[in-house]
Amino acid sequence: MRALGLDVGTKTVGMALSDELGWTAQGLSTLRRAEENPEKDFEAIKAIVEENGVDTIVIGLPKNMNGSIGTSGERSQLFADTLSEYVSCTIKMWDERLTTVAAERMLISADVSRKKRKQVIDKMAAVMILQGYLDHKGN
Repeated sequence: MRALGLDVGTKTVGMALSDELGWTAQGLSTLRRAEENPEKDFEAIKAIVEENGVDTIVIGLPKNMNGSIGTSGERSQLFADTLSEYVSCTIKMWDERLTTVAAERMLISADVSRKKRKQVIDKMAAVMILQGYLDHKGN
Protein backbone atom coordinates (compact mmCIF):
# COMPACT_ATOMS: atom_id res chain seq x y z
CA MET A 1 0.00 0.00 0.00
CA ARG A 2 1.04 3.57 -0.53
CA ALA A 3 1.23 6.78 1.47
CA LEU A 4 0.20 10.23 0.25
CA GLY A 5 2.00 13.30 1.59
CA LEU A 6 0.24 16.67 1.66
CA ASP A 7 1.64 20.16 2.17
CA VAL A 8 -1.54 22.12 2.85
CA GLY A 9 -1.52 25.83 2.14
CA THR A 10 -4.26 28.41 1.85
CA LYS A 11 -4.08 28.51 -1.96
CA THR A 12 -2.53 25.15 -2.92
CA VAL A 13 -1.94 21.62 -1.67
CA GLY A 14 1.36 20.04 -2.66
CA MET A 15 1.12 16.27 -3.05
CA ALA A 16 3.63 13.43 -3.03
CA LEU A 17 3.13 9.70 -3.33
CA SER A 18 5.26 6.87 -1.97
CA ASP A 19 6.33 3.86 -3.96
CA GLU A 20 4.45 0.63 -3.21
CA LEU A 21 7.11 -0.51 -0.74
CA GLY A 22 6.93 2.74 1.21
CA TRP A 23 10.60 3.59 0.76
CA THR A 24 10.64 6.70 -1.40
CA ALA A 25 8.44 9.73 -1.97
CA GLN A 26 7.92 11.21 -5.42
CA GLY A 27 6.25 14.49 -6.24
CA LEU A 28 2.76 14.02 -7.61
CA SER A 29 1.16 17.39 -8.32
CA THR A 30 0.00 20.65 -6.83
CA LEU A 31 -3.72 21.09 -6.30
CA ARG A 32 -5.02 24.64 -6.66
CA ARG A 33 -7.57 25.01 -3.86
CA ALA A 34 -11.16 25.80 -4.76
CA GLU A 35 -11.83 28.75 -2.46
CA GLU A 36 -15.53 28.96 -3.30
CA ASN A 37 -16.11 25.20 -2.96
CA PRO A 38 -13.64 23.50 -0.58
CA GLU A 39 -15.47 20.19 -1.05
CA LYS A 40 -13.78 19.94 -4.47
CA ASP A 41 -10.37 19.79 -2.75
CA PHE A 42 -11.40 16.84 -0.61
CA GLU A 43 -13.08 15.05 -3.52
CA ALA A 44 -9.90 15.45 -5.63
CA ILE A 45 -7.74 14.01 -2.83
CA LYS A 46 -10.24 11.18 -2.31
CA ALA A 47 -9.94 10.29 -6.01
CA ILE A 48 -6.13 10.17 -5.74
CA VAL A 49 -6.38 7.96 -2.66
CA GLU A 50 -8.69 5.53 -4.45
CA GLU A 51 -6.75 5.52 -7.74
CA ASN A 52 -3.42 4.79 -6.05
CA GLY A 53 -4.41 2.43 -3.23
CA VAL A 54 -3.31 4.88 -0.53
CA ASP A 55 -3.67 3.56 3.02
CA THR A 56 -1.99 6.44 4.89
CA ILE A 57 -2.13 10.20 4.37
CA VAL A 58 0.64 12.26 5.95
CA ILE A 59 -0.23 15.93 6.37
CA GLY A 60 2.42 18.48 7.23
CA LEU A 61 1.81 20.15 10.58
CA PRO A 62 3.44 23.58 10.64
CA LYS A 63 4.61 24.15 14.20
CA ASN A 64 6.24 27.23 15.61
CA MET A 65 9.95 26.93 16.30
CA ASN A 66 9.19 26.43 20.03
CA GLY A 67 6.99 23.43 19.18
CA SER A 68 3.66 25.13 19.78
CA ILE A 69 0.88 25.04 17.21
CA GLY A 70 -0.19 28.36 15.74
CA THR A 71 -2.83 29.44 13.26
CA SER A 72 -1.32 27.57 10.29
CA GLY A 73 -1.09 24.39 12.34
CA GLU A 74 -4.70 24.73 13.43
CA ARG A 75 -5.73 25.12 9.77
CA SER A 76 -3.84 21.93 8.88
CA GLN A 77 -5.51 20.05 11.73
CA LEU A 78 -8.93 21.28 10.60
CA PHE A 79 -8.08 20.18 7.03
CA ALA A 80 -7.14 16.71 8.36
CA ASP A 81 -10.35 16.46 10.38
CA THR A 82 -12.46 17.38 7.36
CA LEU A 83 -10.51 15.05 5.05
CA SER A 84 -11.20 12.16 7.44
CA GLU A 85 -14.88 12.51 6.51
CA TYR A 86 -14.01 11.76 2.85
CA VAL A 87 -11.44 8.96 3.12
CA SER A 88 -11.24 5.80 5.20
CA CYS A 89 -7.44 5.59 5.41
CA THR A 90 -5.21 6.56 8.32
CA ILE A 91 -4.34 10.26 8.55
CA LYS A 92 -1.12 11.25 10.33
CA MET A 93 0.14 14.72 11.14
CA TRP A 94 3.88 15.23 10.58
CA ASP A 95 6.02 18.09 11.88
CA GLU A 96 6.93 20.09 8.80
CA ARG A 97 9.03 22.85 10.33
CA LEU A 98 11.32 24.35 7.71
CA THR A 99 10.37 21.91 4.92
CA THR A 100 9.36 24.72 2.56
CA VAL A 101 12.60 26.57 3.35
CA ALA A 102 14.62 23.38 2.75
CA ALA A 103 12.75 22.70 -0.50
CA GLU A 104 13.44 26.25 -1.68
CA ARG A 105 17.15 25.90 -0.89
CA MET A 106 17.33 22.58 -2.70
CA LEU A 107 15.70 24.06 -5.80
CA ILE A 108 17.99 27.11 -5.69
CA SER A 109 21.07 24.89 -5.41
CA ALA A 110 19.78 22.95 -8.43
CA ASP A 111 19.66 26.30 -10.29
CA VAL A 112 15.89 26.14 -10.84
CA SER A 113 14.52 29.51 -11.98
CA ARG A 114 12.33 31.55 -9.64
CA LYS A 115 9.30 31.02 -11.91
CA LYS A 116 9.73 27.23 -11.94
CA ARG A 117 10.44 27.14 -8.19
CA LYS A 118 7.09 28.80 -7.56
CA GLN A 119 5.38 26.08 -9.62
CA VAL A 120 6.96 23.13 -7.77
CA ILE A 121 7.76 24.36 -4.24
CA ASP A 122 4.60 22.95 -2.62
CA LYS A 123 5.01 19.59 -4.33
CA MET A 124 8.67 19.50 -3.24
CA ALA A 125 7.69 20.33 0.36
CA ALA A 126 5.16 17.45 0.24
CA VAL A 127 7.96 15.13 -0.90
CA MET A 128 10.09 16.22 2.07
CA ILE A 129 7.20 15.75 4.51
CA LEU A 130 6.40 12.29 3.19
CA GLN A 131 10.05 11.20 2.95
CA GLY A 132 10.63 12.28 6.56
CA TYR A 133 7.68 10.17 7.64
CA LEU A 134 8.80 7.16 5.57
CA ASP A 135 12.36 7.37 6.92
CA HIS A 136 11.09 7.60 10.50
CA LYS A 137 8.68 4.71 9.99
CA GLY A 138 11.46 2.56 8.49
CA ASN A 139 13.77 3.00 11.50
